[in-house]
Amino acid sequence: MRLHQIKAKHSDKKRRRIGRGGKRGTYSGRGMKGQKSRASRHYEPIIRGLIKRYPKLRGYRFGASSEPIAIVNLEILQKKFDDNAIICPASLLDKELIHKMKGQMPVVKILGEGGATKKFTIKGCKISKQAEEKVKKAGGRVMKNEKRKNKNDK
Repeated sequence: MRLHQIKAKHSDKKRRRIGRGGKRGTYSGRGMKGQKSRASRHYEPIIRGLIKRYPKLRGYRFGASSEPIAIVNLEILQKKFDDNAIICPASLLDKELIHKMKGQMPVVKILGEGGATKKFTIKGCKISKQAEEKVKKAGGRVMKNEKRKNKNDK
């Protein structure tokens, strides 16, 4: 016996072709009507469900704030900084009161919780009205925030 003489046991058995007359005619074992009885039955594609979940109203693409904001209270500045200190985002980063968010320096906002007795000079930070009043009352200065430069600006 050689390799070309080997034959499968059931090689003569052919696939049943349904729906062409004979014993399996009319509905061909599929039953009557419905999706499963159709010739090219398709199920709903997965992507359709994802598309339907997207909101159709305006503005869904935009988050509340694109820039990260770090919040610092006056009482923390009072503890960590000396009298006549200049407070800016870089000095806050050095004292580890704030940290970089997603690799970029956050916008710093100073809030008025706690008292202020030391004279601070605040630069390059946003500040609440209450905190600004407290700093000025203690004899400090607030230099208004200049526009932040974008990466594309030169």
